[in-house]
Amino acid sequence: MTEALKPLVLVVDDEPQIRRLLAVTLEANGYRVLPAATGQEGLVLAAQHHPAIVMLDLGLPDVSGQEVLRRLREWSSAPVVILSVQDDEAGKVAALDGGADDYVTKPFNSAELLARLRVALRHATKQEEDSVFQSGSLVVDLANRRVTIKGREVELTATEYNLLRLLVRHAGKVLTHRQLLREVWGVAAVEQTHYLRVYVARLREKLEPIPSEPKLIVTEPGVGYRLRPAPTQ
Repeated sequence: MTEALKPLVLVVDDEPQIRRLLAVTLEANGYRVLPAATGQEGLVLAAQHHPAIVMLDLGLPDVSGQEVLRRLREWSSAPVVILSVQDDEAGKVAALDGGADDYVTKPFNSAELLARLRVALRHATKQEEDSVFQSGSLVVDLANRRVTIKGREVELTATEYNLLRLLVRHAGKVLTHRQLLREVWGVAAVEQTHYLRVYVARLREKLEPIPSEPKLIVTEPGVGYRLRPAPTQ
């Protein structure tokens, strides 16, 4: 791939060692990297270079990561992956609700980081919703509202299907409790997290080989849920 065709990643992080590590990792895997040490620098570079994806630290020295995200979302639809410390669950949730596409926890695993970037870029370049989703033995035919496991049709209630459909549309992306509740049950239900616990448990009972050890609908502790997509070939 020629240099110009490689996706450009804007890395906004005030830690020099993190910027260097990300540069080495990303450049070795077919990306170009544009580093920024402050939120303001990141905003300027984003406007000048229009990166394919942004990696954004929440703890910046000048402008908060949340504020950088808010300003980016005023004009840019580029996917944003948050870089977050392990104990910053509130920050993760606020960023995802504010328009971030995903988050990676520091210290991060390089393979997982690259997988998250690939998923975010696929979402950004996808022109229309696929009519059929498949992950392992699960097949969801969105056009016909049909769900099968190993070819056997699975009966879902309207609410169960609506929740699964939302997860399918954003497969690989973490969705917060508030996002899921707002989309499936409405704005008045955004605090009713017990709805989610009940219905995610029902979906796992119907879709997971071992519901107590879910491999498909994955819990992101303190944040929300993620539907694991089929691995890329």
